[in-house]
Amino acid sequence: MPEEKNKNRILIVEDSIFNQKILENILMDSYILETAASAREVFSIVETFDPHLILLDIILPDANGFDVLRSLGECERTKHIPVIIISGLDREKDEEKGFLLGAVDYIKKPFKKAIVKARISTQIQIINQMRAIEEMSLLDGLTGIFNRRAFDRKLRAEWDSAHEKAAPLSMLMIDVDMFKCYNDTYGHPQGDMMLQAVAITIKSMLRPGTGILCRYGGEEFAVILPETDLSEAVITAEKIRLSIKALHLPSPDSGTATKATISIGAASLYPGDSGNPKELIEAADNMLYRAKEMGRNQVQYEGK
Repeated sequence: MPEEKNKNRILIVEDSIFNQKILENILMDSYILETAASAREVFSIVETFDPHLILLDIILPDANGFDVLRSLGECERTKHIPVIIISGLDREKDEEKGFLLGAVDYIKKPFKKAIVKARISTQIQIINQMRAIEEMSLLDGLTGIFNRRAFDRKLRAEWDSAHEKAAPLSMLMIDVDMFKCYNDTYGHPQGDMMLQAVAITIKSMLRPGTGILCRYGGEEFAVILPETDLSEAVITAEKIRLSIKALHLPSPDSGTATKATISIGAASLYPGDSGNPKELIEAADNMLYRAKEMGRNQVQYEGK
């Protein structure tokens, strides 16, 4: 049995308690399940449950299931969630209509255990493959940390979360000092090794769940710090700076150690109704520019 945290989530939309129980008995060992008995419940449950797949009866007490399917497909929050139509009606036109509205499959009642399991398993495999591809597209090929695309997406999500919680959101913009000179002196393979080492070292300074490390571009990194005020962000930045300063890498020719330093700009904001994540990026970037102007190998922040 897969661990709970690794199970896919399925929302069963079915007004018959009897049919709900049949589906639950078929699927409960392999998936995390939630049920809805009406169209009205679907969207509120989706918000908190965030299903990977929806099983949708086309006959509901308060709506036509096809209308629900259409609404799911038109909503930005739900349009990516695959839907399997379930119905006791054995009419080809209903099956065809479901597919035209975006359903990925059609399961007929009465339920046959082997067919239900097989059809859902096929869709879950497709979903998991797509998720794996998506996750790979968010990783930087050299360092293995999040890339710029992931940075933009995660910053937006953390900004919205901080706004909702009325919590601070901080950011560190980090630049490897004189990296072009390092590359020219030791070669690009050694430069790549340095960037990998810097990424590993920064990540080791971030406790799980307290910071999101991304490669912002070239030799520049960004750390998103949710629910972190400026003083806490500066403490983290200084720990990172000192850990990189202590980093030693053997040179490719002589075996002697090579070193690097970093400059860091720190900024913190309380996201407001009219704010934009770009404000935080610009604030941290301005502080990074000041750190480099002041001689590099230091942390700069507003108010220092």
